[in-house]
Amino acid sequence: MIEKIISLEGNSPVEILGVANQNLNEISNAFPQAQIVSRGNEIRIKGSGKDILRINDLLHILINHQKKYGKINPEVVKDYLTEEQTPVTDTQNDVVLFGTKGLTIKARTENQKTLVEAVRKNDLVFALGPAGTGKTYISVAMAVKALKNKEVKKIIITRPAVEAGENLGFLPGDLQEKLDPYLRPIYDALNEMIPAEKLKLYQENGTIEIAPLAYMRGRTLKDAFILLDEAQNTTPMQIKMFLTRMGQNSKVIITGDESQVDLPKNQKSGLRESLKILGGITGIGVVRLQASDVIRHKLVKHIIRAYDKFESRNNDEK
Repeated sequence: MIEKIISLEGNSPVEILGVANQNLNEISNAFPQAQIVSRGNEIRIKGSGKDILRINDLLHILINHQKKYGKINPEVVKDYLTEEQTPVTDTQNDVVLFGTKGLTIKARTENQKTLVEAVRKNDLVFALGPAGTGKTYISVAMAVKALKNKEVKKIIITRPAVEAGENLGFLPGDLQEKLDPYLRPIYDALNEMIPAEKLKLYQENGTIEIAPLAYMRGRTLKDAFILLDEAQNTTPMQIKMFLTRMGQNSKVIITGDESQVDLPKNQKSGLRESLKILGGITGIGVVRLQASDVIRHKLVKHIIRAYDKFESRNNDEK
């Protein structure tokens, strides 16, 4: 039997665990083989490695829920416990890395697990799918793992500066300040995986670089783990430029959602074109995530499916 202690420091135990530990009791009932005890700001868990990983993840989900929405009650806990997801065998091998505050980062669906395996086996991987499927999050996790294991010397994360319905020109600040809100999901992911002070140091010394795609021109990116995010908004010329930056001992993940192209209507998506051109080349992996892989609010996967059906009907009518 393994023991793990989770600290609630900086959070209200009552708001997370519930009055008279009602929320904690729901978790205990769901994991009858585990022993869960709260003492002050600490939660002690004893049980199998499988149960501890699942309870640890659930508690961190509840902590994040409380920060975003304030209230947690037993019904919220039940929703997270029964949320529909494609099951993945919960073994230590599914863990990508351990993040900050004890957070366990791992593949949560079969397609996410396929993505992890594809990155391990290939130097270039396309991770495709709708928002919320974890393609960017898992990709960032794989990059951080490679850095921690000293497999690479730096992480480079980039994306095209394309406006998604907003106008960059009217946002305050210089180009980096204009782009930072668009890169927020990447910063959020990094903050869950690397302690704040260390992340700041990495960014200051260039170990982790987050920059617009245009900054990649003319460079050779070697000994690096490189992530191109939102690649559906690249032009054919841009993605070719990016792909030819690969240097020795580099890994590249390209993420994109082919249904969310924000380019002008007369402009082809470089992502779509590159998938046609590069299909079948050894060493390039392509992983397609689906609505069933969505790990956000349970309504998101239903929203994605509804839009897919609507767009399919419209295309049939045309």
